[in-house]
Amino acid sequence: MNVALYNQPLSSLNADLTIECVTTAQFEVHPLKALLTQAGFKAEAEQLCTLHEHRLLVCAITDESSETYRCVMTSALKTAMNYGYASLKVAITQASLNSLVEGALLGTYKFESYKSDPKNSPLKEILFANDSGADFSTLESLFNQSVTIAKATNFVRDLVNQTPYDMTPQAMAVVADSLASSNNLECTILDVNGLESEGMNAMLAVGRASINPPRLIHLTYKPANPKKIITLVGKGLTYDSGGLSLKAAASMVTMKMDKAGGCAVMGIIKAVSELKLDIEVHAFVGAVENMIGGNAYKPDDVLRAKNGKTIEVRNTDAEGRLVLADVLGYAQENVKADYIFDYATLTGACMVALGPYTTGVMGHNESLKQEWLNAAEVSGEYCGNLPFNRHLKKLIKSDLADVCNVSSKPYGGAITAALFLDNFIDEDMKQKWVHFDIAGSAYTESAWDVHTYGGTGAGVRMSLNWLMENCK
Repeated sequence: MNVALYNQPLSSLNADLTIECVTTAQFEVHPLKALLTQAGFKAEAEQLCTLHEHRLLVCAITDESSETYRCVMTSALKTAMNYGYASLKVAITQASLNSLVEGALLGTYKFESYKSDPKNSPLKEILFANDSGADFSTLESLFNQSVTIAKATNFVRDLVNQTPYDMTPQAMAVVADSLASSNNLECTILDVNGLESEGMNAMLAVGRASINPPRLIHLTYKPANPKKIITLVGKGLTYDSGGLSLKAAASMVTMKMDKAGGCAVMGIIKAVSELKLDIEVHAFVGAVENMIGGNAYKPDDVLRAKNGKTIEVRNTDAEGRLVLADVLGYAQENVKADYIFDYATLTGACMVALGPYTTGVMGHNESLKQEWLNAAEVSGEYCGNLPFNRHLKKLIKSDLADVCNVSSKPYGGAITAALFLDNFIDEDMKQKWVHFDIAGSAYTESAWDVHTYGGTGAGVRMSLNWLMENCK
């Protein structure tokens, strides 16, 4: 979908269809109220009515919040895409611009790479009009920023939606290398030999039974005078069968989404480089495939991680935390950052706790977590705080090794997984670390808000908001 911003009133722009948002009060004095009423329009929440004879699509809004504008724009465009119009126009203000742009670019996203006959909509262009007379240079800057972040989110969706046959660990490394070339980033890839030399035995164990060997990806964006140094770590399980602790057949479907954390950090650094933020960003991805075979790692194995700590394996389906343990260790050894954030589709327990739309936020620093909750709210993502406590930490105690990879009780699973990761965070970074469990928010099989079937790009929008607000 092509989008463009014009410093002109809506009436002067030429388009096939006009989108108009109206409140209940505006509907009462609308010049076409009688016709709209005859068509059954009552200005109820997110109700739509198309008056083709006037080339007008009227959208009811109950308030002027960002979420309302984003949702109504998505609904309007999904409706308009079923018509024969090639272009449409809509008026924006400084307050509504970001939401309307996201509704346009995220709400119309489709992944049809595997369709033999994709159904293309005739709608190709959306024109945004500066109908309020706001300062155009400010609007243009906000518009470009919104487009960049939305396109980075769709970039992540594309990666997540690719099949495990196509998006292997090696393929993720190729994507990273291509991104580095196009966006002037530094890129380092470690293969199996490199992982062995770094002592990353936990990550190697997870990938041992796959014919697609693991890769560690390190992308770096370095501006001239960075205000902060940020490390991002992403779980990149290109497919997760559960290993010898084999998943049920139904649970294996959609496991291509287990790489969403790794895809998210690639999307974030993509947007950071295109926005030219004054922040040095390091994005690390542990790209691995967890399969079964004669040489698969086993329950009862004890693994030695990058930082020297030993891990008792009680369940090979708790593999993402093993990969992150090593990648977190490698990242901290190689980069002295101001903050370290990790993103992972880590636990089904997070969905039990917070539902399928919400990212779990965990860490030791309460004020830092609150900053992220605020950033999520502003950006349109849902986040919930899951608190640590010392009693849950006891549940991952091991009698054989330093720590067990699963809890001894089936409660608080998202938190105990994060407490496992805490064992691999250096002492001087514990107050600078936040863990994001995106197991529920990273993938959807039912459309909601701006999300269509498949990957959602969870983590990208809220991360860019936090970086721009807190790294000035």
